[in-house]
Amino acid sequence: MQVLLESFISAWQALVSDEDRTTLIDALEAGKILYFYSLAFSFSDFEKKFLSPHWLDGSRKNISLQGDTVRGARGDESDLQQLATMMSRFAGQATQLVQTLFPQYGEQLRTARTSYRPARVTHRKASWRKDDSRLHVDAFPSRPSHGERILRVFTNVNPHGEARVWQAGESFADAAQHFLPRIRKPLPGSAALMAALGITKGKRSEYDHIMLHLHDEMKADSEYQRCAQQQRIEFPPGTTWVCFSDQVLHAALEGQYLLEHTVHVPVSAQQHPECSPLHMLENLIGRQLT
Repeated sequence: MQVLLESFISAWQALVSDEDRTTLIDALEAGKILYFYSLAFSFSDFEKKFLSPHWLDGSRKNISLQGDTVRGARGDESDLQQLATMMSRFAGQATQLVQTLFPQYGEQLRTARTSYRPARVTHRKASWRKDDSRLHVDAFPSRPSHGERILRVFTNVNPHGEARVWQAGESFADAAQHFLPRIRKPLPGSAALMAALGITKGKRSEYDHIMLHLHDEMKADSEYQRCAQQQRIEFPPGTTWVCFSDQVLHAALEGQYLLEHTVHVPVSAQQHPECSPLHMLENLIGRQLT
């Protein structure tokens, strides 16, 4: 399957025909990556100082925006406020793009985190579980989703002409069929215990249990990482791409300086809910998972 759908859209709040919207949402929900090759995010002149890994405080690999506050960054109060303002502006434009392209999702969108990734991908050191250079689907260990979709907007803001390089894998359905036989049911009472201990924010559903194990099984399987169907994709600076990262198998191989914004979409808001990981897994397993 050709995983990319290219789009001419070059504005965060573009005029889009109903026909183009239908094409985009059909491709997105089928597990494709929407690639906007002329959609850039611009730093102001004084914000260009943030194009350096110097701003990472060393506590985490990314800088995140939570409310009006940045986490994982260092600097004086004025610098951190400017950084938060820049990231907030990106979050607003990314949300505006999603609302413009997918009005079907409407008020059911739930805004999540925004992150800035100034570190070079190839310079990160991580355990296999945290190594995003291995093919995986996104799942949150501490934040159960109960099937809610993870929709992400990425923009390459590299000032040196370097592409963000991804590897995209096979379809979610094929990967699930491959790994599901390895995944056992959760232990009785384990979800309630983890919630009571504060390990998770609420009880995990069986869906969350399976998605976390799919994430881990993919990353841990060196043979799968080496032999699975894969497609290398290069996203140059000044480009934006959007995908459901809980559905698209992806790995980040190269690049530096990336902005990313996440929104959550309930399955009920989808144009094609049957294409969601929740429904695909339920069809494969033969029972409800939430």
